[in-house]
Amino acid sequence: MISATHLHAMIIHFQLLTGGWFYYGNSLRYLSKMSFLKNTAFYLLLLGSLGAIAAYVTGSYAGEGVEEGPLKIPMELHEQAALITLWLSIITALFSVLIYFFKVKNVAAKWAIFYCMLYW
Repeated sequence: MISATHLHAMIIHFQLLTGGWFYYGNSLRYLSKMSFLKNTAFYLLLLGSLGAIAAYVTGSYAGEGVEEGPLKIPMELHEQAALITLWLSIITALFSVLIYFFKVKNVAAKWAIFYCMLYW
């Protein structure tokens, strides 16, 4: 039987945010020449943000019962880092959706997304 701890670890190690960051950086490098990179980066970013939500939810269940003892402080730090990653990925994904659907041509806005992705 798979417990919440195992599920959380599987979701975390299957993150798509790193792949999205890689493709997004390459799409900026080639700008408008390769639409495949842009589309791949966009969808990986969206899937990665959904994965961050799933990782946060499963991590909440996996961390139950560790509120006391020697792991209390590391678990609190881990939870804070997870919350920051969750919100940064959601904000970046929403910003990316706006740029994608409104077909914004401003390169500075696209670089802003790339730099937000660095802080995950």
